[in-house]
Amino acid sequence: MSDKGFIDVQGVSVRFANRDSVVQAVKNVSLTVQPNEFVSLIGPSGCGKSTLLSIVAGFARASSGQALLDGVAITGPGSDRGVVFQQYSLFPWLTVRKNVEFGLRMNGVARSKRESSARTLLGLAGLLAFENHYPDQLSGGMKQRIGIVRALATSPQVLLMDEPFGALDTQTRAVMQEILTNMWQQFRISVLFVTHDIEEAVFLSDRIYVMTARPGRIKAEVRVPLPRPRTAAMTETPGFMELVHKLKGLIREESIAAMGSELKSGGLTGFGMDVGPQGIGQLL
Repeated sequence: MSDKGFIDVQGVSVRFANRDSVVQAVKNVSLTVQPNEFVSLIGPSGCGKSTLLSIVAGFARASSGQALLDGVAITGPGSDRGVVFQQYSLFPWLTVRKNVEFGLRMNGVARSKRESSARTLLGLAGLLAFENHYPDQLSGGMKQRIGIVRALATSPQVLLMDEPFGALDTQTRAVMQEILTNMWQQFRISVLFVTHDIEEAVFLSDRIYVMTARPGRIKAEVRVPLPRPRTAAMTETPGFMELVHKLKGLIREESIAAMGSELKSGGLTGFGMDVGPQGIGQLL
């Protein structure tokens, strides 16, 4: 375990300007991820979860506030942060092992060492038998495992994951969640994980931040006191289901608020409809 990987987001706001207006996407968000901690961000669609992740990754900048990693302001991408997206961001012309080696090669690691590291990681992910295959020969779950392994290959302090299992079927997704928890317990690096799936967030996380409808703010911080290692059987326990029920209630409030705001902006109030949160809640 390392004492590095402390993510500190301080009062971050994000505004997007277009020709006619300014959209406030995120407003005054502060959150932390402690070293070796697994933290998830959940909230209604469009609340700014991925925007916050992009700021921590260094792909985007805040309009105000700042994000720091181990006390240093984040100003751009870096090898201290591994990123895994929903899309399979693999190079189709490279073999599985060469994909995993890519970041190490860019960092100037000697061939023998990067081959050894890639094969060790592939073994941990159960993919060593496929090291010479190409991505188009593999299933979606296998591709995403390679994406995770590649992100870990450069020994980052932080792993940032944006809906990494969103494109997978239910069964594969459940298996991938167990694989991820097992890998995380071996590496114990800091993880910031964005998901729409509440059960997934509870299964994976130490803490969960719930965001409001746009402009995204932190509505609640929920600790997950479930023991590790996590197993599929745990999802049927009263403690797990209680947390899921609590989080669903929080998200439902924000989803209703978001729908009411969108309907109002569409002019439906002119038809005598109550499209505020209370009215939408009654319809649902």
